[in-house]
Amino acid sequence: MHALAFSTSAQTLNSPHPPSAVVHASLRQRVLDTSRELLESGGLSALSMREVARRAGVTHQAPYHHFADKESIVAELVAEGFEELVRRMASANDAAASGGKREVLRQAADAYLGFALENPALFRVMFRPEMCDAARFTRAQAAAQRAKAECERMVRIVHDGHFSPALASVHWAHVHGLACLVLDGPLGHELPTEQARRAHLTEASAHFAALMLGQAGRP
Repeated sequence: MHALAFSTSAQTLNSPHPPSAVVHASLRQRVLDTSRELLESGGLSALSMREVARRAGVTHQAPYHHFADKESIVAELVAEGFEELVRRMASANDAAASGGKREVLRQAADAYLGFALENPALFRVMFRPEMCDAARFTRAQAAAQRAKAECERMVRIVHDGHFSPALASVHWAHVHGLACLVLDGPLGHELPTEQARRAHLTEASAHFAALMLGQAGRP
């Protein structure tokens, strides 16, 4: 097994938790980090329990100490992804205090689209139930609901407290559609560089904000 599983560093010895608990927590996170790297570099098909163990430098059985199967690992990655998205979206919503509605819309788009561009494989899995059904995993489902709540919060900020599921769908369709067009659609071919993609998405989101705020033609 990898040296990580046997480490007795000063940090471990000084931890308020039992050494075994620290080791298990470290191993669990190592499995998750390795899985995320595999997912982003080779897609979902590249991720297997055996390959995760090999890349993490642990025995083939070590990942099973924390995860029942591959889907359980993917579900945990999905939960992590939604939690990261929640943090980004919450920060965007908080911008209303100083920057107003336009700034909220700008930062909300940047939060969502930035996450998609930086984590394309994870982003795809998060919204594809045939790849990972988050409804079957409590933590993933809860994180997804928190992301939805931040989206609804943004809609209420921008529309003076008004909310409807259809209105939320309009906002979601804007950012999610752009992300999909760049990651898996024609925009990805037309905009091959990261710089070009971000510039295009920024401009598109500025036009969308202008339309939402009744200022068409003034992004």
